[in-house]
Amino acid sequence: MGGNSPCASCKLLRRRCAKDCIFAPYFPSDDPHKFSIVHKVFGASNVSKILQELPLQQRADAVSSLVYEANARVRDPVYGCVGTISYLQDQVSQLQMQLAAAQAEILCIQMQQEPAPITTSPALFEGDDKYSSLFLHQNNLPLLLSFSSSNNVIHDSFSKEPPLT
Repeated sequence: MGGNSPCASCKLLRRRCAKDCIFAPYFPSDDPHKFSIVHKVFGASNVSKILQELPLQQRADAVSSLVYEANARVRDPVYGCVGTISYLQDQVSQLQMQLAAAQAEILCIQMQQEPAPITTSPALFEGDDKYSSLFLHQNNLPLLLSFSSSNNVIHDSFSKEPPLT
């Protein structure tokens, strides 16, 4: 700000705010907490070096990032914003699994409500002796086929004919 009111940085560091103060445009005097938290985590010297190395148009974004990271480091000194990102990624993953389960459940309900079409070949019922029985389930799906030519035949327990041995 230079002149009358020093920026938050110069106020905190108790120095005179020069006209070309690198902190003045990004840390106004009316928001001292913003600089104090960045200073506490990164140090004024490091923040000054970062800002000097960046082009003017990128400095405001860099300050926003530094403030965000500093706040995250104060809340979680070990992981900082990475802890928050990991937590949010886990939450997204859990929600995606819940969504997939819900979509599968909806699909199952829709499949149960729609009657399945009977897709049987007419050749099955033209007196061909190799099929001894064809049992249909309540939703028209073949449940059990018994083949008379096989010894490993599963028979319906309600059938009047004794099983072939």
